[in-house]
Amino acid sequence: MSLCLQARQLACERDDRWLFKGLDLDIRGGEIVRVEGPNGSGKTTLLKILSGQLGDYQGELYWNGAAMSESREHFLANLLYLGHSPGIKYGLSPLENLSWYQALSGEQSHEDQRLDALEQVGLSGFEDVPAGQLSAGQQRRVALARLTLTPRALWVLDEPFTAIDHDGVVALEKQLIAHAQAGGCVLVTTHHSLTVSPLLRRVALG
Repeated sequence: MSLCLQARQLACERDDRWLFKGLDLDIRGGEIVRVEGPNGSGKTTLLKILSGQLGDYQGELYWNGAAMSESREHFLANLLYLGHSPGIKYGLSPLENLSWYQALSGEQSHEDQRLDALEQVGLSGFEDVPAGQLSAGQQRRVALARLTLTPRALWVLDEPFTAIDHDGVVALEKQLIAHAQAGGCVLVTTHHSLTVSPLLRRVALG
């Protein structure tokens, strides 16, 4: 698996203030890249720009050496983005949420694969419980099940450790490491102190 997401002279302004300006980034397979900075420094904004969700910025993005305008379809086919909120439908069960995610992205899987993904994030026995009845940590785990279910080279994760207990933190860290060791890349913001230093690279904002 080989990948490279590049940003050149990236800049973004909000409310007459530059969040960042002249930012150059090279994000490659085999890395866990942590975006750091104080609240309001633009971490979430940067992740949304790099994942193609925001177009209000200056600068250029490249995917595997090609301009993003020419490679967007291939880029999106290799991207998995999980936002700060779980992004689940509370009236659906975890199993139904995973099916809904896949329908939106045109993916297909058997129910036993979705059940296995939920088991891996510790939701066995909760597959058919409406998500609105789950704890905040369990709701986060529904979203994190997509990391197992949906194979993508580039993971862009905004505060994925939020509301996760100690065992969940340990399991997720192992998952991030395994993904990077397999040649994938993780771009992440988190207040959690990551213990993956051999693969970790930091990008500071603010």
